[in-house]
Amino acid sequence: MAAGNTLTPGVPLQMDRNTLLQPEGKEDTPILLAELRPAREPLYDWKSSCETWSVEFSPDGSWFVWSQGQGIIKLIPWPLEEEELRQPSCRSKSQFHKGSEVKRKGSLKEKMIDCGQIVWSLAFGSSSAPAGWKLWPLSRQQDAKSNDTWLLLATGLSDGHVKVWEVHTGRLLYNLSGHQDVVRDVSFTKNGSLTLVTASRDKTLRIWDLKKDGKLMQVLSGHVQWVYCCSISPDCSMLCSAAGENVVLLWSMRSYTLIRKLEGHQNSVVSCDFSPDSALLVTASYDTTLILWDPYTGEKLKQFHHVPLSPEVEYSSAEPQLSSLRSVCFSPEGLHLASLADDRFLRVWSIEVQEPLTAAPVTNGLSCTFFPQGGILATGNRDGHVQFWTAPRPLPSLRHLCRMTLRRFLTTYQVLALPIPGKMKDFLIYRTNY
Repeated sequence: MAAGNTLTPGVPLQMDRNTLLQPEGKEDTPILLAELRPAREPLYDWKSSCETWSVEFSPDGSWFVWSQGQGIIKLIPWPLEEEELRQPSCRSKSQFHKGSEVKRKGSLKEKMIDCGQIVWSLAFGSSSAPAGWKLWPLSRQQDAKSNDTWLLLATGLSDGHVKVWEVHTGRLLYNLSGHQDVVRDVSFTKNGSLTLVTASRDKTLRIWDLKKDGKLMQVLSGHVQWVYCCSISPDCSMLCSAAGENVVLLWSMRSYTLIRKLEGHQNSVVSCDFSPDSALLVTASYDTTLILWDPYTGEKLKQFHHVPLSPEVEYSSAEPQLSSLRSVCFSPEGLHLASLADDRFLRVWSIEVQEPLTAAPVTNGLSCTFFPQGGILATGNRDGHVQFWTAPRPLPSLRHLCRMTLRRFLTTYQVLALPIPGKMKDFLIYRTNY
């Protein structure tokens, strides 16, 4: 493991597997489990950066990746091993060549990949290989744990290119070109189709089909400012994009046409995410608020305000940036949200309560994501560091599980058409908590 990695003493590292389930609404303050740091000092000039703009777990939870600055990304088998963090190994710069690996226990190996340009965005994609797919033989070096799943990693770069890597071999598969500026976000569909959406400062989104040799399927234009983020709904029907504007655009992933604009924020929207059942959309803005939307109707369901949490942080009308939001994400069970703001706090929210459930101090936080199986929350900051925190791991009610199951294949309009009591409809479309 890279030099400088630290572990909070006395805290078990494999919380993702051992954390006990809690009743809904019974969450404790997030506990810092571990911190990873780049193994070499960043170069502070206009051509380089050390910001961790993106942190991601693979869909099966077996890998973690983060952007470390200067074009270097690091793929780490999950869970982290405590003894490696306690006794970090020193590395020279010569070890940071493309595809370098560090041997670990088991068959998975830690990997360092040099993308050649500053990495702004990361996304995992996975698929079972179709018969005759010419790239499939390259992945036969995978270990038995992968269950014949082809795991890819897309990296959005500062020069407008998108490089796509095969995770288990570290092999570069595609170098997609077309964007004219920084690729600020990338997102894969979750149905195994390996459709990739990229969002850029050139004010466009591009849709690529990696099963057709990286063919460019569509260019989406509609934003007038830099596009900051994009998110594909888990049912693969919708695409959300947000730019340096106070409106959010919703697109159809079937026809690649604009469905609607969501208006409600007072400043640039910088982050967005769909709930696991695709029934909800959350957006985060520089206006210091989160908004929970019904993406099917465009209705604003809830608004969460980032009010001061520490007396040491003073706000004034002249300094709204102190609580400007940077990132937001849904938890795997769909009951919680996590957000990072410039007031140096990580907040965890319930979708049913308009005040944060818990909070923890995070300096210069930029990105956050939940572990796919819950219990862990990863955050990245401007110093190139990554921190891992305990996260709420509630035992969802049977009511909520039934709601999620139905909403995975029923739209809001289809629910409203059901011959069931009105209170039940309200619950299914997230208009009430009970």
